Amino acid sequence: MLYVSTRGLEDSKNFSEVLHSGLAEDGGLFVPKFIPRLNQEILNQWRHLSYEKLALEIISLFSGDCFSRAELSDILNESYAGFHHELKSPLIKLEDNHYFLELFHGPTLAFKDFAMQVIAAMFAKTLQKKNFKINIITATSGDTGSAAVEAFKGISNINLYVLYPHERISQIQRKQMTTSNAKNVKVFAVQGTFDDCQSIVKELFADKALVSDVNLSGVNSINWARILVQIVYYFSAFYQLNDLFEGKLSFSVPTGNFGDAYAGFIAKRMGLPINKIIVATNTNDILDRVFKTGVYKSDIVRKTLSPSMDIQVASNFERLLFDLLNNDAKVVGKLMNDLSKKGHFNLEKSILTLISKDFDSGMVTDKDTMTTINHFFNERDITLCPHSAIGVRVAKDFVDTGETVVSLGTAHPAKFKETVEQALDTSISIPMKLQNIMEKQESVRVIPPSSQQVAEEIRKSYLREN
Repeated sequence: MLYVSTRGLEDSKNFSEVLHSGLAEDGGLFVPKFIPRLNQEILNQWRHLSYEKLALEIISLFSGDCFSRAELSDILNESYAGFHHELKSPLIKLEDNHYFLELFHGPTLAFKDFAMQVIAAMFAKTLQKKNFKINIITATSGDTGSAAVEAFKGISNINLYVLYPHERISQIQRKQMTTSNAKNVKVFAVQGTFDDCQSIVKELFADKALVSDVNLSGVNSINWARILVQIVYYFSAFYQLNDLFEGKLSFSVPTGNFGDAYAGFIAKRMGLPINKIIVATNTNDILDRVFKTGVYKSDIVRKTLSPSMDIQVASNFERLLFDLLNNDAKVVGKLMNDLSKKGHFNLEKSILTLISKDFDSGMVTDKDTMTTINHFFNERDITLCPHSAIGVRVAKDFVDTGETVVSLGTAHPAKFKETVEQALDTSISIPMKLQNIMEKQESVRVIPPSSQQVAEEIRKSYLREN
């Protein structure tokens, strides 16, 4: 399997190169040259596989000869050993035709654990073979950073640098990042928004000398491996719905950077009988707006009760554009250039028609988020985090029309304790693992939204160690 950049200036890369590169040198995102199409016989054969074996079948279609089958199996077994539920992503029923996929049984109690644990093990294996060191930079709106710290801490030939928006994530999310005490982890609180953090990461990758000098890589969802691993739980959800004999299934996905939603789109292209990927946003609704109007225009980032979705520039939307534009890298490059220079671009009606075949969307206010948390707690005895509540609320509009929908539960409600307790007007239980980190000392540096300081820190650390 070979990969190309959405902007077309890169040569084809293999999976190992894409894993280590993160972002393409031309500023684009890597995508596979083709998407394997599964027939009904294969879909039936996979129905009774364990989560690890299902992941093995799907990931091996895209990873080429980077790992032997035995190596990849070992990576997956190791990665999911720390999950606290046998099914890894169990499905529960919310109401008629409405289901909830619990993706928060990993080490940091968020869906990012699914990919991050696997990617860390992949990095460790490939770097061991090559015998060299790598520096990883990641921007986070909350859960990516904590999952990355948990997965990469203590790996001897990897340094991890995490950027998060200062005072714009939950206390527990912050503590999960800043209390690891790992020598190979450095955390920066950026005085700005997640988009500022993401811009720093892209500026660092645009510095070709830095990338080359320190072997820079990334594990945001700009890294294709993140998308790939998240495809698996869409299949797992489908197989758990044994009573779905007719029609197709839709998924409601709380969305910020569009990576999780794009993974569902790839699952559909592979042949999973999905009707729509329903993109659920908070009031930072750039994706809902572009799906409805064709205008992709970034706005100010509003601080909401669902901070992991407080994003205006959804990076992975570029991958979807590449698909919709028949892999025309020149057109994609022009649109991205317009976004950078003008702050917006417009999509033609024909592209919106294509989008509507696979996607729908909805926006939820903070008030409706709180109401949804309260409703499902009192009516169904189910506690939702604010992000999951957004997916559930948008899904209800489709369930009410008779559609079968799975809402993705992206994080344990305890990670957003203050918001959930405010919605319920009662306290909620906190897992012991989260209780323990609240007493630990933090290590974090507050910095302005500039890439220079981060670049200098990476260079200094690299020189000291080499």
